[in-house]
Amino acid sequence: MRSRKDWEEIEEKILAPYAVKSNQHLGRKYPEKQHPLRTAFQRDRDRIIHSTAFRRLEYKTQVFIYHEGDYYRNRLTHTIEVQQIARSIARNLGINEDLTEAISLAHDIGHTPFGHKGEQALNEIMKKFGKRFEHNMHGLRVVDILEVRYPHFEGLNLTYEVREGIIKHKTSYDSPEVSEFTEHVSPSLEAQIVNLADEIAYTSHDLDDGLKSGILDEEELSSLEIWKSVTKKINRNVNEQILRTSIVRTLINLLVEDLIETSEEQVKKSNVRSVAEVRKLPQLIGFSPTIYAQYSQLKNLLFEKMYNHYRVIRMAEKAARIIKDLFEAYYEEPRQMPPHAYKRMDKEPKEQVICDYLAGMTDRFAQEEHKKLFDPHSIV
Repeated sequence: MRSRKDWEEIEEKILAPYAVKSNQHLGRKYPEKQHPLRTAFQRDRDRIIHSTAFRRLEYKTQVFIYHEGDYYRNRLTHTIEVQQIARSIARNLGINEDLTEAISLAHDIGHTPFGHKGEQALNEIMKKFGKRFEHNMHGLRVVDILEVRYPHFEGLNLTYEVREGIIKHKTSYDSPEVSEFTEHVSPSLEAQIVNLADEIAYTSHDLDDGLKSGILDEEELSSLEIWKSVTKKINRNVNEQILRTSIVRTLINLLVEDLIETSEEQVKKSNVRSVAEVRKLPQLIGFSPTIYAQYSQLKNLLFEKMYNHYRVIRMAEKAARIIKDLFEAYYEEPRQMPPHAYKRMDKEPKEQVICDYLAGMTDRFAQEEHKKLFDPHSIV
């Protein structure tokens, strides 16, 4: 049986000098005795997996609200795909896989029901109180405060590196205002990998879901250079389902391979030899200029044709109305919330407690709660 120290020794032997080593993490908010078998980041990963917020991701929207069909991705399946892609990249670059995995699993833990539209609705509401809502900031709040699992402290008491990866998670659709963790220019390479793995995952699976739903068609995609590069590599003499999955698989491989090759070159050119040096430089993980340009064209097409499709807009607007209605109902009479949420008003402002409660809901729960509060024939 291997002990924690054995794993730490293995890390010293196999990881690159600029990878974060488990025995060199920057600490937890509350001191804890180390686990005899698991490293600090393995422990963080496990705490995230067993958290309530992580389980709820199964019924939170990616693009399509859960009742649109079982095929489409939700926040949990998206998270698993990010974790798989990120670990593959980390392994090839000699980066800490356990830290990469922990950040991957936590990167969307602060998301609201109904995807980014739910987030926008809560942000609009909180602005009226001189505050704001952003899902990375809320994710940190979830793991620092809102998860109730331990007798001696609030939250999950994760390491600095995982918490940093949550708050500094940045993609085309995520740009948090970081009020904490401002000491460093960039986060660890592990966190940088998750940022790009997230983009690869959601672009590829949104393409898959868009084609499956009929919102996208091949004719719209055929003019894109990246589409041409991908489709010329596959056998088109197969049925529609195999063709679609082949396209998505080949796209992921193309992006991941380019990312690994380009990042390896950039890290080598930077001559970094430690995590501290990584933190002083702009982001080192990225795509080649050619692939980045082609990939940007694909993302722009998805934004125009899929995310702005009338069916998606309808779902999003309905979701925003549900969030706003629920907030107003709870604000007018907060005792409509369950006791575990209501009692938090003893130590936090009413609007913050309601915001936290709404953000933690799944799509399904929010819809059912709306029906209970606004449908006179529904059982409360």
